[in-house]
Amino acid sequence: MPRDLPLGNGDLLVTFDSRYQLRDIFYPYVGMENHTVGDPSRFGIWADGAFAWTGDDGWDRSIAYEHETLVGDTTLGHPKLGVLLHVRDAVDFDRNLYFKEVTVEDTLGRERQVRLFQHFDAHLFGNDTGDSAYYDPRSQAIVHYKSRRYFLISGSSGGSAYGLTSFAIGQKDAPGKEGTWRDAEDGELSRNPVAQGSIDSVGMVTLTVPAGGSATAVFWIGAGQAYDEVRELDKLVRERTPASFLARTKDYWRLWANKDASITDHLPDEICDLYKRSTLVIRTQVDNRGAIIAANDSDVLRFNRDTYSYLWPRDGALVADALDLAGYGEVTRRFFELCGTLITREGYLLHKYNPDGSLGSSWHAWSTPDGRLELPIQEDETGLPIWALWQHYDRDRDIEFIRPLYRKLVRTGADFMATYREPHTKLPAPSFDLWEERRGIHAFTTAAVWAGLTAARNFAVAFGQHELAKRYAVAATEIRDAALIHLWDADRGRFLRTVNILPDGTIVKDATIDISLAGIFLFGLLPANDPRVVSTMSAIEQRLSVKTPVGGVARYENDYYFQISPDIANVPGNPWFVATLWLAEHAIAISDKPEDLARPRALLDWCATRALRSGVLSEQVHPYTGEPLSVSPLTWSHAAFVSAVQHYARKSQSIKERLRTQVRTAGEVIV
Repeated sequence: MPRDLPLGNGDLLVTFDSRYQLRDIFYPYVGMENHTVGDPSRFGIWADGAFAWTGDDGWDRSIAYEHETLVGDTTLGHPKLGVLLHVRDAVDFDRNLYFKEVTVEDTLGRERQVRLFQHFDAHLFGNDTGDSAYYDPRSQAIVHYKSRRYFLISGSSGGSAYGLTSFAIGQKDAPGKEGTWRDAEDGELSRNPVAQGSIDSVGMVTLTVPAGGSATAVFWIGAGQAYDEVRELDKLVRERTPASFLARTKDYWRLWANKDASITDHLPDEICDLYKRSTLVIRTQVDNRGAIIAANDSDVLRFNRDTYSYLWPRDGALVADALDLAGYGEVTRRFFELCGTLITREGYLLHKYNPDGSLGSSWHAWSTPDGRLELPIQEDETGLPIWALWQHYDRDRDIEFIRPLYRKLVRTGADFMATYREPHTKLPAPSFDLWEERRGIHAFTTAAVWAGLTAARNFAVAFGQHELAKRYAVAATEIRDAALIHLWDADRGRFLRTVNILPDGTIVKDATIDISLAGIFLFGLLPANDPRVVSTMSAIEQRLSVKTPVGGVARYENDYYFQISPDIANVPGNPWFVATLWLAEHAIAISDKPEDLARPRALLDWCATRALRSGVLSEQVHPYTGEPLSVSPLTWSHAAFVSAVQHYARKSQSIKERLRTQVRTAGEVIV
C-alpha cells in the first residue's frame, strides 16, 4: 500500500497510507528504527454511540498536502456518522514533534458529542520485545519507552484544555489480546495505566460540536531519547500552542519549496506543482546526517523480508545531483561528506548502507563459486558520487568544502577505478549492474566510471596535481575508446547492455534493450545527439514503451520485478517513472526548436497524471490500471522528475534566447 503522505524533518519521519492510517514512525534516523514496523497506528472517532476507524470502509477520503508545504491536508467524510473531518498533519521542521489537528464538522444539523482516539502500535527499536508504556499524570499523557527511545502522546480539545481526556494501555499479539485499540470501539477507555511486553495504547480527547458547526482538537507525539526530553517538548507545545507549530512549519516549507522562483516561468502549473512537491518529498527521505534513503515504505517487507530503507551511493548521487540542480546544495553536502567516510581504503563504495552509515544487507557474494575473492560491488556506486561531487563544485565553487573530500573520496575512488579494469579490453572490471541483478561489464557502469574518472581529472587539475590528472585522463580515455569498440554493436545499430569476457578473451554479448543505456549520454560519455546514442534511444522508445492506455516506459525487455503481464510484446515490463524520465531527458537534450519540446513535455505530463493525488511518485505503476507498484514514494523517481524539469526549463529558456538573438540579428542586418 503506497505511502500517500510522508512527513518529516530529517530526524523524525512519519508516513500515512491510502486509508489514512499512520504506518511508519522513524526516529532518530530517517529509514532506521521503524517504531511501528509498518503496523497501523489507527485514528478513530466516536459520535452519538457510533464508532469508526479511518481505515475502515465507509469513508470518503481525500489525502493531500497544503500547497507547497509538508503539512498534510486530508478530508474524511463519513455519511453514516454524519461528520466531516478536516485534518492537518505535520512534523515540525525543527523539533521532533508530530501534530495532528482535527476539525470535526457536523453534517446532521444537531449538536454532537464527539470523542477522538489516537492509537499507537509500539515496536520500539523495530521490535515488540520489552516495550513499556505508562500514563504520566504530570503531563496527562501516555509515555512509551524502551532503552533510549521515548514517545510521549498527548492532546488538546482546544483552548487551554491540555492533556488526554482518557487513555488505555495494554498488551497485544497474545491469545485473546488483539490489541488495546479494540478497547476504544465502544467509545470508552479502560484507563489501564501501565503495560509492558508487546503493547499498544490509545489516547482520547473529547469535543462538543455545535449543530451545523465545527470544533477542533489536536494530538501530538514527541520523540526523544529520555523522559526529560519528551517532557520538555510537551511543555513547549503548551507554551507556544500547537497552532503556532503548525503555522511555522507551513511557512518554513513554503519558503523552502520556492527557492528557485524562476522555474515557474517555463512550466505549466501542474508540472510546477509536482516539481515543488518532488523537492519536498525528497527532503523527507534525506537524513540530517547525510544518508539519502531510497524509500521508506515498509509494505515491501512482504516481498523479500527487507526494505528500501537504505542508502545506495548510486541512487544517492543521482538524487544529490537533482537537488543541486534545484539549488539545495546545503542538503547535498552532508551526503558527500558521508560518502567520504564510507569509502573503503581500497577505494570503492559497497552495495548499500544503513541510515547511520553501517553496512546494509546484501545479496552480492564476496567470492566466486570456487572460493576466489570477488568484490561485491556495483562500480557505478563509486563513480557517480565523484561525478556528482564535481557537478556540485562546478555550480557552487565551494572549494573549502571540497578540499578534505578531494583526498578522502575523489583520489581514493579514482585510484581504484583507474586500476580495476578488465585486462583484455581495458573496460571496467565486471561488477553488478545498477538493477543489482547480473554481473558483467555494463554500458551504464562504464559510463559512470568514465564520468567519475573525468571528474577526478578535473579535480586534480583544480588542485594542481597534474600527474594525477594525466593518469585519470588516460584511464578515462582508454575506457571510452574501449566502450566504443566493445559495447557498440554495428550489426544491431545500437549499444549493448552488457558484455562478459571469457578467460580466452572471447566476448559474450547481452543485447537486451535496457533504459540503463541512457547512462551513455546522461554522464557525458557521448553527446545526446551522437547518431549512436540517437539510434540506441530510438530502439529503447520503440521497444520499451508500454502499449496500453496507461503508457510509460519499462526498465528493460521482460522485466520480472513485480511483473504483471506475460504479454511482453505490449508490456515489456511495468512502467517506471525513472525510465520514462530518462527518455524525456534525451528528448530534452536533442531539442533544438520550441516544437521539439512537445515530446518531453508529454512525458512530464504522463508523470503528473500517474502521481497520487498527494503528488507522491511510486517506483512503478500497474500497466493496466495505473495504480502504484512496489515502494511509494521512491526518492529516485522524484529526483528524476526534478532533474528532467530543470533540464526542460533550461532548454526552453536557451531556445527562446537563441531565437530572440536570431530575430535581433536579422533586424540589424535589414537596417
